[in-house]
Amino acid sequence: MKKLFSFAMLLVFSISLINAQTTKTKKDPAGDWKFEAPYAPEGYTTGKITIGFAEKKYTAVISMTGSDYKINGENVKFENDSLTFLVYLEGETVGVKMKMEDTLKMTGAATSSQGEIPLTATKQVK
Repeated sequence: MKKLFSFAMLLVFSISLINAQTTKTKKDPAGDWKFEAPYAPEGYTTGKITIGFAEKKYTAVISMTGSDYKINGENVKFENDSLTFLVYLEGETVGVKMKMEDTLKMTGAATSSQGEIPLTATKQVK
């Protein structure tokens, strides 16, 4: 009887441990993110990206530090922990692709005809 009880407890503990290891926390990009792009042209090096989620679709809005002007992102997608969207800056399409490293940090790049510019973003917790 003692062996059966020990085996049962071991089995329950093992299942719990395996389940805990395979459970991933779902990353959610929705919220305000402070971004930095130190190699971007002057005026575009820092700002805020606001990611929204409504009606089963993501939205993105970018504003640069020191400006009230907001730029809407287009074709916003979030798949496999990666956020992608397009913005139009000074008559040119800029592609943004960022991967969530964890729930509070994203890294990636903005790509234009001028090349690729590294980006980092930190989620602003209220």
